[in-house]
Amino acid sequence: MKKILVSIFAVVVTLIILGMILYQYAFAPTESSIPNVQLPAQQEIRVLASNLVVPWDVAQLPGGDLLVTERGGELLRILANGEIQRVEVPRVVPAGEGGLMGVVLHPDFALNSWIYLYRTVVIDSTRDNEVVRFVYNDEHTLTEETIIISNFRGATYHDGGALSFGPDGLLYIATGDAGKPELAQNIESLAGKILRVTDTGEVPADNPFGSAVYSIGHRNSQGLAWDTQGQLWSTEHGRSGMQSGFDELNKIFAGANYGWPESQGPTVLAGTVGPVVHSKADDTWAPASLAAVGDTFYFAGLRGQRLYAARIGTDRESVSLEAFFTQEYGRLRAARIFGDTLYITTSNRDNRGQANAGDDQLIAIPLSILKSEEREALE
Repeated sequence: MKKILVSIFAVVVTLIILGMILYQYAFAPTESSIPNVQLPAQQEIRVLASNLVVPWDVAQLPGGDLLVTERGGELLRILANGEIQRVEVPRVVPAGEGGLMGVVLHPDFALNSWIYLYRTVVIDSTRDNEVVRFVYNDEHTLTEETIIISNFRGATYHDGGALSFGPDGLLYIATGDAGKPELAQNIESLAGKILRVTDTGEVPADNPFGSAVYSIGHRNSQGLAWDTQGQLWSTEHGRSGMQSGFDELNKIFAGANYGWPESQGPTVLAGTVGPVVHSKADDTWAPASLAAVGDTFYFAGLRGQRLYAARIGTDRESVSLEAFFTQEYGRLRAARIFGDTLYITTSNRDNRGQANAGDDQLIAIPLSILKSEEREALE
């Protein structure tokens, strides 16, 4: 019996050590050459909600209340007084990186009350991702469920999940390669793509491939935003595991191939488009969002555990990077701008972070404290 107990103890200790090593190499923040900006007193930063469970995305209702998706399948309404209302989104099957992800309101929400959600479901025993539209009622209920587009493969890893309406009034969707890199180059697959459809799910006449596909060759894009010239940009997760790094900020062009899995970081094969800027081999951002104000983009870092600011140069090609809140809040996922405020969420309860008291949180940051007079003069 004593020998058995000793053996069990040895196995437990070994598993703990292996877990620590895995965390260190797969999830712990990496060193970064991006300068961290020390902000003045941060009394203006407010925690709007605490004890959330993997909040994924944020939208704002016309009256100012915030909607937050939790990956487990609930849509939250955060009221100004701090009260939280919850409604379960039907058919969501959370597993791994999938579940309830992106949320966006229709540009004419005040007229039609349409809300769009990106969710993981199971169809005929197969995991699938889809975008669904509901009518959102002021009692915080969802009615008139309508599938907008489906059949972009779901998986434990690389489910994409970003939703945004563009300046053209069309809906853009970022999907992951579902852990199967070859799908990113398959024009017939919706995985590993950026998609573009109408608000009812129709294919626009000028889409480059005659389908919902707008661009191909993506590994796991999770952020979409436009600059002042109407140019679409996207953040994308690079390689992972023991070889991490090469996270990307890309300009997105109709019909372009971004090269995954052969092209990544500085390696750009003929016929593919390389990133405007990438994290290099030794730094990992794990960029989980993208929001724009003017020609400055903000994106949250999961493994990076930072809020990043990417300022686009006047040549539209160069990018200067800064970081805020390095390891202050842990893993950061959502970054959305409404009015003069940037809203971010933490993702420390996703089995990859170290949860602290109050995690996960929704945090409001005035844009004014992220700017200096020098930066404002450049914008």
